[in-house]
This record gives sequence, structure tokens and C-alpha cells, in this order.
Amino acid sequence: MKPKKHVHYFGKTKSEGNKEMKSLLGGKGANLAEMTSIGLPVPPGFTIDTQSCADYYDIGGMLPDGLMDEVRENMEIVEKELGKQFGSEEDPLLVSVRSGAAASMPGMMDTVLNLGLSDKAMEGLARVSGNRRFALDAYRRLINMFGDVVMGVHHEKFEVEFDRIKADFGVTLDTELNEAGLEKLIEAYKLVYRKATSEDFPQDPYEQLEKSVEAVFKSWNIPRAIRYRQINEITGLFGTAVNVQTMVFGNMGEDSGTGVAFTRDPSTGENEFYGEFLINAQGEDVVAGIRTPQPLAEMVKWRPEMYEQLLEIKAILENHYREMEDIEYTIERGTLFLLQTRTGKRTGPAAVKIAVDMVMEGRITEEEAMLRVPATDLNQLLLPTFAPEAERDVLTRGLPASPGASAGRLAFTADEAVERAHAGESVLLVRKETSPEDVSGMHVAEGILTSTGGMTSHAAVVARGWGKCCVAGAGAILINEKKRVMTVNGRTFGDQDVISIDGSTGEVMAGSVRTQDPKLSDEFSTLMGWADNHRTLAVRTNADTPEDAIRARQYGAEGIGLCRTEHMFFKGERITRMREMILAETEEQRRRALDKLLPMQREDFKGIFTAMKGLPVTVRLLDPPLHEFLTQDEKLQAELAKELGVSLEKVQARVAMLHEANPMLGHRGCRLSVTYPEVLEMQVTAITQAAIECKWADIDAQPEIMIPLVGVDKELDMLRQLAERTMAIVAKDMGYPDPLDIPVGTMIEVPRAALTAEQIAEHADFFSFGTNDLTQMTFGYSRDDVNNFLPDYLEKELLEKDPFQSLDVSGVGRLVEMAVAEGRKVNEDMKMGICGEHGGDPASIAFCQKVGLNYVSCSPFRVPLARLGAAQAVIRQQSDS
Repeated sequence: MKPKKHVHYFGKTKSEGNKEMKSLLGGKGANLAEMTSIGLPVPPGFTIDTQSCADYYDIGGMLPDGLMDEVRENMEIVEKELGKQFGSEEDPLLVSVRSGAAASMPGMMDTVLNLGLSDKAMEGLARVSGNRRFALDAYRRLINMFGDVVMGVHHEKFEVEFDRIKADFGVTLDTELNEAGLEKLIEAYKLVYRKATSEDFPQDPYEQLEKSVEAVFKSWNIPRAIRYRQINEITGLFGTAVNVQTMVFGNMGEDSGTGVAFTRDPSTGENEFYGEFLINAQGEDVVAGIRTPQPLAEMVKWRPEMYEQLLEIKAILENHYREMEDIEYTIERGTLFLLQTRTGKRTGPAAVKIAVDMVMEGRITEEEAMLRVPATDLNQLLLPTFAPEAERDVLTRGLPASPGASAGRLAFTADEAVERAHAGESVLLVRKETSPEDVSGMHVAEGILTSTGGMTSHAAVVARGWGKCCVAGAGAILINEKKRVMTVNGRTFGDQDVISIDGSTGEVMAGSVRTQDPKLSDEFSTLMGWADNHRTLAVRTNADTPEDAIRARQYGAEGIGLCRTEHMFFKGERITRMREMILAETEEQRRRALDKLLPMQREDFKGIFTAMKGLPVTVRLLDPPLHEFLTQDEKLQAELAKELGVSLEKVQARVAMLHEANPMLGHRGCRLSVTYPEVLEMQVTAITQAAIECKWADIDAQPEIMIPLVGVDKELDMLRQLAERTMAIVAKDMGYPDPLDIPVGTMIEVPRAALTAEQIAEHADFFSFGTNDLTQMTFGYSRDDVNNFLPDYLEKELLEKDPFQSLDVSGVGRLVEMAVAEGRKVNEDMKMGICGEHGGDPASIAFCQKVGLNYVSCSPFRVPLARLGAAQAVIRQQSDS
């Protein structure tokens, strides 16, 4: 039997991979092989595949048999290709060891540079390079990175020694330390390493390499990597690949450098070459934000021929990949090398512009363009911006690293940001620079502000990928993490002070700045037009006010799929009248209170029907339990008693009587109408009167009445008859001669309703799936309490996703699919939709498309997302068939 292949080579000798092999070689490895194949200047090396990482975990944390033998065989090919030897004491071949999963996870896993250096190899490197300082600097970097990444020696221990020795030599910058200082630093680093590990820094290059490979595999499951995958919903991967690549050096002098470039602007999407570089530096210096780099355009002044070569490579990569690419490069003594290319992370606005522009340029099709834009990224285009005329107390300006308008109180560590955000605070994470360990705090913060780093630093890249507002490299800011204060131009701000940041201009401002609704781009309108031409699902909105209805219609909503009537009762005098009805002791008293509510409800519905004229409006009758309308506060209870002219004891007795051990499964929904039919009669009367008055005013009102929480077909039969009788009486009383034709349907949110959908369909004109409650009842999870345990379920991968955010296809989905099939046995044309929060989730929308629903309904701001998600579902369905 042929032994399993673990290692795949890329170089002039051969290239054992291509861009389609990301699942096996990881994104980085697949693209290194691809770039090599098309003749781009890539330093040779090899990739240990992702299956080897999976094997490492399967066999209990051990490298697979034969792996290191394959590594040595491939290293020999590199040696022959370059005429150098790994570990040589004369002219050493040095390598980098980098992670690379199939999905991009910038900075989340581990990297080690300059592997292969030892005491003697360092002297050889000094001789052959003619630059002893460079060789010493490379060696001290290796001891630091290897100690930190591979052996778990905290980076701060090395930094303390660096600061001490810089002080001893009277210098401030790392680059100012001379050879004698670096020699002392290396000895100090070795001592730190020995104290922490109880062993000497390894002089055997293959020992360094083996331990580094294992460290990269281990980094797949470190907390920051796990958290990043959770946040970005990255699942189903084997693990990370390991890329071992010949080192090239950007820190060999003033003719060397390193940088990161994007073939288009990742913030705006403009077709402009965008990036940064550092002279006499290694790549980690750019990404880590340790030094603030120069804009790529400035390279023309330094090495114009290098800039021209990069422009040529930009064109080659975009033509080849038909995508916006993110490039890492190094210039070693005037020679350019590419270290990586990957699909560039971008903001939502940039994603839309790049996709549309590439269609116009003839690079991709409309279908490809729609699939290129993550539907959830459209939310970023709908976020508010700071009003231009608003008063601004500008403290300083940094780099506009990721657009947006954010304000919050200052949080100085990631853990602090998480704790305060979970307590309901809006916080702004302020750091000198962020690191991968900060990912949880970055995710919950309203925005991110750093005092160092550039447009391609860790903070900038991660923030853009999430659509999170970020200002980086605001050099005038001094951050004291221990004292939890930020000082800028003589002014000091603490953890209770609010700061605003503008990710489009780089402005940092004191206080909270007024915002305005965004202006949508022409590219957005073009993309939405393509989506509407491709989708078959209608997109409605969940709206309870005319204002929400108008906004949703502007975003392309084709009706209201859920109008929650209970929200109307909490405003002004209505809540008092509602409480009067609840406290009533007889039906006559209840009807008197309801008569006061009727004109208010009628006007509410007229406003919504007018805003949605010509489009359907599904009105859900009263759903929540009555206790939600009463207060538990004794002082407010006393005020209510006085206002209604009843005793405090009566109010308190009614509150106690309405108490339920499990109100979500209690006296609510259609059960209220069974007990108190007069409530249904009032609401249906208001709906009918509003519809007739609209029709008399030439407003095409299209109401639909939805009876919630039905679990037994007889419930719906009885309440439908009552609704129809009420509509007929109202029409007669108002002298309306034409048939009203107001459909009556139900919300399928109780598992029994889904299981008996065929019987329920006998009495329903439509089904609307209330997947919030259906999920709650199917799982037996309380929506209000689920976060006590759900994070553990997600972390331990007992659940792939939060079932309240993305529909559980295998459980809840089966109930939906069954109800659709059973309902359409009775009426094959029955209209069916979904109106839970899942209506704005792309994966759930794809499921709705698959099972044949007619529409999805979501909040107004998620309507564009749903329109694009519905189009994507059609395109993917067609490509799979």
C-alpha cells in the first residue's frame, strides 16, 4: 500500500498544488503553488497538508509517522534548487513556518521566522551577507518568536530585556541598537529562554523545525483561533496546513523592505493600488503594527522600479484570480519576492463596489458578483454616519482603517471590553496595537482605536473583515493601560468618558457626535436590481409603525409579514386603557375599555396600510400574556390604581393572579381570544374599519389577519368564524358593498401545529412560520435564558450555530418542511412564509427557498440582506442541480 502523502512541494523544480486545493493545502499553500505555476517570484518551499493536522489530533497530539522524513526529503529539493543547506554554518538556508487554513484567519494562528539559525549559523550568515548587524537581528528575532510561539515563553519577558538593553546603550528605537547591543540582547534572550524552559535554545535546525510544525498544529485549537472561527462561523475544516518557505529578508539594509498590498482599496472598493511598506524590516513588523509604515504610493520615491513591478503583479493576479487580492511581499537587496496572495478581506461597501465594477470590466458574471458579496455585509451600508454639520470636538486624526461611525466609553483591554459589553455598555476598545489575543474584545466593541499600526495592521485587517469601525495609528494618543487613561494633546480621558471615531476620515472626537442615515451608492442599487431579477422568494418586513413600514419599503420590502399589534398598546394613553381592560372584572367592563382602544388601533392600521398601499400587511392578533402589560413596581401600581379609581390591593391581586410559572407556554396567543373573544373582535373591527376607510380614500389596503399560537385545528376553526362574522358586521354597519376578501391564516409556531398542518390548513388561507417560538418549543430552550448555557454548547461544538439566529434545519427545519407538504395537500397554492428572526439569515433563507416558501420577512434594515440572500439561494440551487 502506497504511504499517505503529507508534504507538497512548490518551486521551480515542481509545483504539487493549485488554487483549487485549499481544503487540503490551506489557502496560503494552494496560492503559493498557484503563483509558482504561473511564474511569479515565490521563494521555494513545501506545504504540510491539513489532513496531517487532523491526523495529529486523531492520534493524541503526535506528528504522523513518516511526516518528518517527508519534510527532510522536500527540504533537500529546496537545498538543491537554491544551492544552500538547511543548518549550514557557512551559508545557511533559513525558512519560515506559517499556518494556513482553508479559510483565511489573519493572525489567529502561529508563525515562526528565521528557522535554521544557531550560534554558528548566525556567524555564517553574517559572513555571507556582509552585514553582521542583520544576522544578529535575525537571530534575536528567532529566539524571541520560537520561545514565545513554540515554547510558551511570554513575549513580555523578552521585551523587558530589550527595553533594559536599549536603555543601557542609550537608544530608543529597536533599529538604533548596534552590534554590541544585539550580542548582549541575544545572551539575555537565551537566559530568558533557559529560565522559562529549563533547557538551552536548540542548535539543531531540524529540532527547531519539528517543534515549530507541532506548535502550528497546536495553534489550530488555541482560544483566539477557536473564537475567531466561532465569530466568523468557520466550520467543517480538517485543521491548518503548515507552510515551510525559504526566508527572504527585508531587513538587510536600506535597499530592502517588506509590505502588504491590496489590488483595490479594501475600505472603499476603488480600483486603486493600496497598501503599505517598511524599509529595512521584516513582514511581522507591518502586520503587528509595531512600526507605522509608509503608504505604498511613497515607494515611487524610494524604489520606482519595485513599484512598477508590483503594479505588473497586481494586474497578473487580478486577471488570473478575477478577484481583489491581498499580497504580502519582501524586497531583498533590490529583488522582489511574493510570500502570499489571498482573496482580500474588505468592508461591505467595498465588497459591493468591487463586485459590480468587476462585472462592468467583464471579469465576472452578475451571478458571480452576487455570490461574492456576503449578504450580511450589506448591513454595513445601512449603518449611520456622522452628520457633516454636527459639532465635532476633534482631538486628533489617525488612519481611516475601517469605515463607520462609532462612539462608546473607553475600554483598555479586550477582557474589559467583553465584560462591559455583556453588561450592556457601548464601549470603544483603545489599545497601543491589537494582537490576535484581543479578538473577543474587538468583536464586542463598537469600534477600535489604536495609537500605532497602519492600514494593514492586525486591527485594520480584522476590523474590515467584520465591518467594524476602526481608526489606527493615531500617534498623538498615549494609552496607559494600568491607569486606564488615554491622553491626547494635554487632555485626559478615562473609562467613563465617551469618545467618537470616524473610520472614514480617521477623526477621533470627544463625546458623542450626532449621526445621520447613510446614502446608498449606485453600485448598491445595481446589485439589488440584479438580486431582484434572480430571486423567486418575496421579501417582506416585520414592522409595527408607519415609519418602519416606509423605511422598509425604501429598502425594497414587498409587504409586511409580521405586524405585532401588542407593540401598539405600550404607547401613551393606550397602555392605561389596556391595563383598564386587564383589570376589568366583567365582559361588559372589558368591552368598555376596548371601545376606548378601538379608535387608536384603527388609526394605527390606517397609517400602516397607507404606508404599504398596494402591498400585503399580515397583522398578528394579540400574542403576549397579559401580565406583560402590568407593572411589578409597587409605586407604579399605586399610580395606576389612582388613575383608574381602584384600590392598590385590586391591582396587586390581578398581577398575582396573572402570574404564570412558564408564561411563554401559558395564557397567550389564540388562547387569549378563546377566553376573551371580545379582544379579537375589537382588533378585527379595527383592521376592517381601517381597510374600508383606506379603500374609500383610494388607498389599496391589503390586510391579512394572522391568529397566533394555534396548536389545535378547532382553535383556528372557531376563531376564524368569529373573525369572519366580525368583518361581515363591520362591513354591513359601514355600508361597504364589495367583498372584503381579507385572508385569515395562522402562525405555525407550536410543534403540534406543524405535525397536524393538514387539519389546520382546512381553516387557513396562509401559514406563517414563527420560527422563534417554534425553535424554542422544539429544543425546549427558553429564549430568555438560553445564554446561560448556549456559549458552552457552541464552544464544545454540541451545536454548530445559535439556533435562534440560524434555523436548525435538521430539527426545526423538518417540522417546517413537513408543515409545508401537509398544508399544500389541502391547498397546493397556499401562501407560506417565515417571519421569525431567521427571515434575515442567509442560511435560513436558502432553506426557505429549498422547501418552497413564498416569502421571508425580516426587520427593515435586513431587507436588502434578504433580497440578496434570496438571489444567492436561487443561484446556488441552480448550480447544484
